[in-house]
Amino acid sequence: MIIDCHTSIWQSPEQLGRDAINRIAQPTRFGHEQVRLLPKADTASHYLAAEPVQRSFVLGFKSRYLGAYIPNDLITDYCSEHADQMIGFAGLDPTDPDATAQVAEIGHNTLLKGLVVAPAAQDFHPCDTQAMRIYESAAILKLPVIFSSGPYNSAHTRLEYARPLLLDEIARNFPDLKLVVSHMGYPWVDETLMLLAKHNNVFAGIAGLLRRPWIAWDALLRAYEMQVTSRLLFGSDFPFSTATDCIDTLYNINQFAMGSPMPIIPREVLRNIVHNDALAALGIHCPSSRTLSPPLKLRRAGRE
Repeated sequence: MIIDCHTSIWQSPEQLGRDAINRIAQPTRFGHEQVRLLPKADTASHYLAAEPVQRSFVLGFKSRYLGAYIPNDLITDYCSEHADQMIGFAGLDPTDPDATAQVAEIGHNTLLKGLVVAPAAQDFHPCDTQAMRIYESAAILKLPVIFSSGPYNSAHTRLEYARPLLLDEIARNFPDLKLVVSHMGYPWVDETLMLLAKHNNVFAGIAGLLRRPWIAWDALLRAYEMQVTSRLLFGSDFPFSTATDCIDTLYNINQFAMGSPMPIIPREVLRNIVHNDALAALGIHCPSSRTLSPPLKLRRAGRE
């Protein structure tokens, strides 16, 4: 089974908060004019892009600090329509006065299987008192927590709150709580790898890195040398990329080492990342997934 552990949807880019449109629009040249195109993040585009995977995590997002809000109702409605394939993760802002009560509500929603927080984009230290209460509740309810940098990089985010090492205290205090560091904690990849080596309850998503193959190869090679690749979770970072493109990139990631004395990452290791059972790793229980055949070009490459 292939599970895409990092995708997003929204109804409008304005839901991503201030500066969102300028930050996420991709510069494209038409003739002599430079225009900026927004990625399509509607549910129809998401469903089409999910063709090569059996399950997709659909992440919510909320930030009072940035004025951003992708409603959990949007995530729930979409996952309800495709309950055999889509798995919702609720966006939660720990700075909300009633955030702890929200965790209890999320825990009773069978379509939402975890939480998404973004300390840098929500302007809170990962280990502040209110946040620690949330992790305690999440651990009791067995809700894994994804630590995200948010759907985009805003000039207003607080990067000092994005350091992966800040999660060490959380992992120590809540050893039964599954934590996921998105984007392998980039640019602090080594800090993330240290967390993976130290804590059995910490995982890292590779979404986002595969759009930058050199950075991805370097990060994955380091993970391989530290023997923590079994804790890496595949993700496409839709709508900024697709699962098909990311799988292709991952299987060709050793191109940078070809014809050189540089080490390579064994193909079996790459395959295990693609097929890593994130549901089992994170303790997520879902109905049986529908069986999907990978696209023809992936089958021909031996990637079933």
